Amino acid sequence: MQDKKIILFDGVCNLCNGAVVFIIKRDKKDVFRFAALQSEIGEKLLRKHQIDPEKTDSIILVDDNNAFAKAGAALRIAQKLSGLWPALAILRIVPRFISNAVYDWIASNRYQWFGKKESCMIPTPELKAKFL
Repeated sequence: MQDKKIILFDGVCNLCNGAVVFIIKRDKKDVFRFAALQSEIGEKLLRKHQIDPEKTDSIILVDDNNAFAKAGAALRIAQKLSGLWPALAILRIVPRFISNAVYDWIASNRYQWFGKKESCMIPTPELKAKFL
C-alpha cells in the first residue's frame, strides 16, 4: 500500500462513481486505491489531513503525506492514467482559483445533473481489492 495513491470520493454521487470506474479502466499501472468519503477510512483520512468532511464537496487524492482536492486532485490523477490523459497536466498552469471555480460549479450541480444513490457503490468481486 505504500506506493498506492488513495482517491476519496462521494460514494453516493453518480458522477463520482462514474469517475471511479473511468479511473479504474485507465489505471494500467495499478496506482490507485479507492474509499468513499463516507466510509470509516475516508473519515479517518480526512481527519488526518485536517479536512472538514462537512465542507468537503470534492474528490480527494491522498499521496504519501499530502492531500489534494478539487481540480488539483483531478489533474494529478489524470497524470497517472494511461492514454493521453496525462496531457491534461498542462491545465495546471491555469490559476487555481479559476480551475477550482469550474470544479466547484460542477460539484455543486452534480446531484441535479447526474443523480444520487441511496447508498455507496458495492464493488464487484474482481474490483474489491482496489477499495479500502
